[in-house]
Amino acid sequence: MFKTSILFTALLSAAALTSVSAAPVQTEGTGIGKHGDIKLAVTFDNGKIQDIKVLEDHENKVLAAKVFTDLKDAVIANNSVKVDGIAGATFSSKGFLNAVSDAAKKAGVKLSDKVKKDKKADVAMPAVQNYDVVVIGAGGAGFAAAVEAKSKGANVVLIEKMPTVGGNSLISGAEMNVPNSWVQNKLNIKDDTPARMAADTLKGGDFQGDPEIVGVMTTNALPTAEWLRDTVGVNFEKDNVFQFGGHSRKRALIPEGHTGTEVITKFSALADKMGIPVITNMKAEELVKDKDGRVVAVKAISGGKEYTFNAKGGVVLATGGFGANAQMVKKYNPAIDERFKTTDAPGTTGEALYMAEKAGGQLVNMGYIQTYPICDPISGVIELIADARFDGAILVNQEGKRFVEELERRDVISNAILKQPGAYCYVLWNDNIGKISNTVKIHDTEYKTFTKQGIMHTSDTLKGAADYFHIPYANLKATVDRVSQMAKDGGKDLDFHNRGGLKDLSTGKYYIIKAVPSTHHTMGGLKINTKAEVLDKNGKPIPGLFAAGEVTGTTHGTNRLGGNAYTDIMVFGRIAGDGAAAEAKAR
Repeated sequence: MFKTSILFTALLSAAALTSVSAAPVQTEGTGIGKHGDIKLAVTFDNGKIQDIKVLEDHENKVLAAKVFTDLKDAVIANNSVKVDGIAGATFSSKGFLNAVSDAAKKAGVKLSDKVKKDKKADVAMPAVQNYDVVVIGAGGAGFAAAVEAKSKGANVVLIEKMPTVGGNSLISGAEMNVPNSWVQNKLNIKDDTPARMAADTLKGGDFQGDPEIVGVMTTNALPTAEWLRDTVGVNFEKDNVFQFGGHSRKRALIPEGHTGTEVITKFSALADKMGIPVITNMKAEELVKDKDGRVVAVKAISGGKEYTFNAKGGVVLATGGFGANAQMVKKYNPAIDERFKTTDAPGTTGEALYMAEKAGGQLVNMGYIQTYPICDPISGVIELIADARFDGAILVNQEGKRFVEELERRDVISNAILKQPGAYCYVLWNDNIGKISNTVKIHDTEYKTFTKQGIMHTSDTLKGAADYFHIPYANLKATVDRVSQMAKDGGKDLDFHNRGGLKDLSTGKYYIIKAVPSTHHTMGGLKINTKAEVLDKNGKPIPGLFAAGEVTGTTHGTNRLGGNAYTDIMVFGRIAGDGAAAEAKAR
């Protein structure tokens, strides 16, 4: 009896123990995103993810927004990191998923390899909608067009094929060339004019750009910049402007943070305030014409469902270029082949050009494709931290020798780099230059990431910089000594004629980063007139069809000068929006 009682009690205790589940466990995980470490706190319960909290990240807030919402939800729902990342935020997605995997490994949790098929719900909206103006592409040009059209009383919609807004305008440095700006005046640069900027632009594009288009861009640069500052709310640096290669004056306004995030976030907030619907994951497929040849609607698709957006006044194409479409790039310029990565946003794939061509639009200058010379050898993105080049940093090859003017045209520098040993170069500067450009502080997450990846190094001595990248120290020292002596003699560059003047590099600390060219800007696209109207093969405007930004092909000629893209997209975005709104009123 006594033994039976003991056995019964033991069985009850064991049953009780097995019925109690283990307490939830929280562990931290880390992954490398596009701009540095992503640190997460992941809560597990019985081997399943219950919650994910972001402890640290340095990602672009606009581009990565859905990584920390939609992607997080998908990971939790599937208890898996095998889910698809967010289109357009590849590196941020990868860093997030790797951080979850890291946390799971530390917790001893095996995640699922099975993922449920994502059945995307149809967008909750009518299949046919009526607007005065339909803008395709939610980058800088698209937002400028939509806001301008709305301010003129038009009923506007902005559609975007990617999950997030911004495009190339978001991830660029977003500097904007503006002659006779308020910042130039403060810096006592009094001799810049629209005509001078136009002359630089036409020369920089080998005189293949349209002089009338260029004239409109440069004449309207200042009022457009003032509109961005005063109406959109963009903050520009108050006491600094850049001088990009090919320009005869320092004239590029610099947005706060040195990226397009400042511009796109302000545009997004203003569009929301003005009541402009911005519909993402909506891909335009066809431009619809009426019997008279006027563009009157856009057919689009989202979640497998077709939509029609009628446009009383007109359609504005602001879809960007095709720099992220390697096949298309090689088709029009075979020299830019598989060796090149791209700086462009993933959505910059150019299919809208063929859509517009099918509607009668004329494509011009398609073979003029620009590479940006100073890019990350791993991801292909622009090394914004190396913008110290505009304030005196020098370019050297693996032999430690300069080989090109640092402020030359982008295509000239890119071609020069490709001729160097290994087809790469290094950008070298010191604290004297760093105090002017301030790029290490401004782009601190780039600094940490590039240093961790081994493509950037900081050293108190020039020898340390040389040794890290196995550059012959004697050669590098001779180069730096010569540059520093010319700087002390007045800054005139006797070797490569650096138009900005040379700076003293004789003392450290030194910063050095490896760089390669990447596909950056497609100068070709739709032919437009000064009213941003798309022209047909006979040079006649296609009624109801406007275009602005990199989707057009008449501004830059063979080569785009740095800082001109933002001027182009903002000026002609506003013109296109205004024109489409005026058409709506007239009809």
